[in-house]
Amino acid sequence: MIDNMPKVKVGIVAVSRDCFPESLSVNRRKALVEAYTKKYDAADIYECPICIVESEIHMVQALEDIKKAGCNALCVYLGNFGPEISETLLAKHFEGPKMFCAAAEETQDNLIQGRGDAYCGMLNASYNLQLRNVKAYIPEYPVGDAEDCADMIHDFLPIARAVEGLSNLKIISFGPRPTNFLACNAPIKQLYNLGVEIEENSELDLFEAFNKHAGDERIPAIVKEMEEELGAGNKKPEILAKLAQYELTLKDWVEAHRGYRKYVTLTGKCWPAFQTQFGFVPCYVNSRLTAQGIPVSCEVDIYGTLSEFIGTVISQDTVTLLDINNSVPKDMYKESIEGKFDYTLKDTFMGFHCGNTASSKLSFCEMKYQMIMARSLPIEVTNGTLEGDIVPGDITFYRLQSTADNKLRGYIAHGEVLPVATKSFGAIGVFAIPEMGRFYRHVLIEGGYPHHGAVAFGHYGKALFEVFKYIGVPVEEIGYNQPAGVRYPTENPWG
Repeated sequence: MIDNMPKVKVGIVAVSRDCFPESLSVNRRKALVEAYTKKYDAADIYECPICIVESEIHMVQALEDIKKAGCNALCVYLGNFGPEISETLLAKHFEGPKMFCAAAEETQDNLIQGRGDAYCGMLNASYNLQLRNVKAYIPEYPVGDAEDCADMIHDFLPIARAVEGLSNLKIISFGPRPTNFLACNAPIKQLYNLGVEIEENSELDLFEAFNKHAGDERIPAIVKEMEEELGAGNKKPEILAKLAQYELTLKDWVEAHRGYRKYVTLTGKCWPAFQTQFGFVPCYVNSRLTAQGIPVSCEVDIYGTLSEFIGTVISQDTVTLLDINNSVPKDMYKESIEGKFDYTLKDTFMGFHCGNTASSKLSFCEMKYQMIMARSLPIEVTNGTLEGDIVPGDITFYRLQSTADNKLRGYIAHGEVLPVATKSFGAIGVFAIPEMGRFYRHVLIEGGYPHHGAVAFGHYGKALFEVFKYIGVPVEEIGYNQPAGVRYPTENPWG
């Protein structure tokens, strides 16, 4: 795995209102840290020992301490009611992602000198955060004992990784989108609003760089890697050297053009001229880079690769980008799904792309030619696609998108890939999402989303929802698959 994924270290700073015993916050912070290190990795957190924040001076001291300790995320812990000014100034002046949580009362036997009232203090903290226009993650129920708050901090980690990652991300694109793919186009202004940089290049720039890598001494080692990965699926061995040359071209471009950014994703164009000039399709290389931690989208889908990056960072696993492609035939549904799985026909669809899904996420794989492109081109220039059925299991289908009029929106849906043979081509799977038919009509179509959706392997909706909120997507613009009986605003009440 290439080092292209953010890591976070959360500085835990306890706060105290000066009319409450400071010992409440001290002891509760110690208990919180002990609970975390018993259950999770101690390297995730740092306990700020220098002070309990009761004043603005304490705030500055704590801020300097956690920065010195290398913390790039912050947890403001209300050990008692808390000083609403100092604690929110701490969040304001800390540049990375931040969260707030609060201590619950421990026992009925100590509700006089030992009562902290952080339940009340959290209300004041949230109001002051809004006054200062400071974004912070507040858990669904942000008050708990040491073990509860340890779990809250652990839930914050993927959110913090995504926020940190976006603020240090560069997207590198090659070529304009293909003809008749206006859906993949979207204003880039929202990228800058998110703190993301973008570098747009010509396909000709990429072609020149590729040609300069001809005969690169590293090619044989990459070919060997590919041969080992493909195994019996290595059906196009004659194309591997060119694919290795292309992979090295992209990796070298990333390092040469990273600039001051820590993380990079790519998006490129694979047709109609790519195949005839390069002599192959880039699908397999895209899948390999994505598996190595550099997400790559096709069809110059800038928000597609942005979505892939977010999912990779949250799940710490390989993701993919698929067309929300075709319906499941009725005879396939009746033979392989009906009565075996609790889904209607309209809950199912096939997610497909030519061959950009990593081999680790396929039940089986073979290197083949790209059938759709080969309908109008010589087969030999369409080699390089990785085909196979996607592994069954839980998935999250999601996307972050800028609309044509420059508004940020997104969608998230939990579902699964069914263990059903697709009987088709490409990297493809039979997907099932509860109430998918209604979600398709009233979120995807109504929301003007393109045909590409990112797929994370597992259920990550909770973290994705919080990330979308944190980075500024209005909650009313986060679509999800409403359960039966809950009507979408655009849904006809009479069916």
